[in-house]
Amino acid sequence: MKHKSDEIEKRYYSIGEVAQMFGVAPSKIRFWETQFDSIKPRKTRNGIRQYTKTEIENIQKIYHLVTVEGYTLQGAKDALQNNKPTSAGIAPVTQIADLIRELQQVRDFLSALKERLN
Repeated sequence: MKHKSDEIEKRYYSIGEVAQMFGVAPSKIRFWETQFDSIKPRKTRNGIRQYTKTEIENIQKIYHLVTVEGYTLQGAKDALQNNKPTSAGIAPVTQIADLIRELQQVRDFLSALKERLN
């Protein structure tokens, strides 16, 4: 049976939460903001960044290109702009990033299920 709290999703995530999702320092996320137009978080009056799911998905694509595929930042910009196939030539970058996101969601679900069974 689903709990009401299980269905609630956050609208905005802090830079610390986003950095933790990818295992990087918040400074790297801030730097990527300056390099990629697709990352423009909303800022509160106090200057606190608030990232949406769309921006997190864009960060995930960048993270995959730079860390997994070994692209330079300029190469990642070009690949995202042109939606080029990855080095493996299998699928466009956006499809691979979407697949990774879905697999991570399945892993999180299975981990939560395992915790509930224990």
